[in-house]
Order: sequence, then C-alpha cells, then structure tokens
Amino acid sequence: MAYKKIDNYDLQTTEELAQIYKKSLELLGEDPDREGLIKTPERVAKSMQFLTQGYSQDGSEILRSAMFKEEYRQMVIVKDIELYSLCEHHLLPFYGKAHVAYIPNGYITGLSKIARVVECFARRLQVQERLTVQIRDCIQETLNPLGVAVVIEASHMCMQIRGVQKQNSVTTTSAFTGAFLKDVRTRSEFMNLIGVNLHSAHL
Repeated sequence: MAYKKIDNYDLQTTEELAQIYKKSLELLGEDPDREGLIKTPERVAKSMQFLTQGYSQDGSEILRSAMFKEEYRQMVIVKDIELYSLCEHHLLPFYGKAHVAYIPNGYITGLSKIARVVECFARRLQVQERLTVQIRDCIQETLNPLGVAVVIEASHMCMQIRGVQKQNSVTTTSAFTGAFLKDVRTRSEFMNLIGVNLHSAHL
C-alpha cells in the first residue's frame, strides 16, 4: 500500500482561526475574497496549529516510550538537532540547532526521543531561554541522569527582518545540571565535542 500523509486538524479551531485571519487581512487593507487569498485564512489556521502542536505533546511521555535499563555511564550527545519555533513576542520564527547531552544513571532513552523532546517544546510560542531550560528539565526529571547539558544556537526573524534588522546575529543559550554544572572538565568536554564557544551566561 502506498504511503499516505494524513494531517488532522480540529475543525472548530480551524474555522474560528480562519475567521480571525480573514478579518486580519481586511484590517491590513487586503481583499480576502480575491483569488489568491480565498484559501489563505484556512491555510494559516492549519499552519498555526501545526507550528504549535507541542502544546498537545508530553516530553516526559516521549522519553518514557523508549526508556531502557542500562549501566552505561558515559556522556551521550545528540547534536545539531534542527529546531524551528515561534517567538512569543512577535509570532515570527526563530530557527537553529540544539545540542543535548546527558550522563545516564541506570537508564537511557532512544536517541530519536531526544530530538522529539526538542521538537515538543520548540513547537510552542517560545523564548529561547525558556526553551533551553524546558528541554533540560524534562530530561533531568524523567531520566534522573547524572547530568544534562543543553545548548541552543538560533537566529531570530524578529531581529533580522524588523526592529534592529541584524541579519547575521546568532543567540546562544545554555542550561546544565549535575556533572555538567559542577565539573568544569565535563562541561568543557561537551562544549569541545559540539564545537561551540560559549560566551553567554549559563542558565
């Protein structure tokens, strides 16, 4: 059987959002009934539901779905995880990559689950600082490892196409627990392995 992609959207939410976006087009001076814009309110309504789907996901549940007992106690790193999120101040995208590490303490999780946790929290209205901490805390509280490290490097459209308009700026945030917080050598090893020079304050 051929692969089929099926998108599910809440009908009432889609209809109500579409009405709001149609009104927004009118307020901006556009004609929402012209050919190119007739379907736009519905498309945007569905797009916003997709971009904020993280509200219906549970990061801890994602990790527990592939949680295994294992005595491995060395650093596990998943780096260069692409992320796309929406700045809650302007509803403009910010995008970049996350680097996540943890030191197991009896349990490990599937590597793809780390990326899914990043996605879970990124697909919400966010600020980068909070996103960094939410990923860290979810892993720490669910797996109870010896330490967690999260670094995010992202570019923000609200800085690139409006306001200060600095196209090449990159924001770096970090958050650590346990061994990564207490042991400079462990933290330095992580930073060297992901290839990031950290100049911002740790969260």
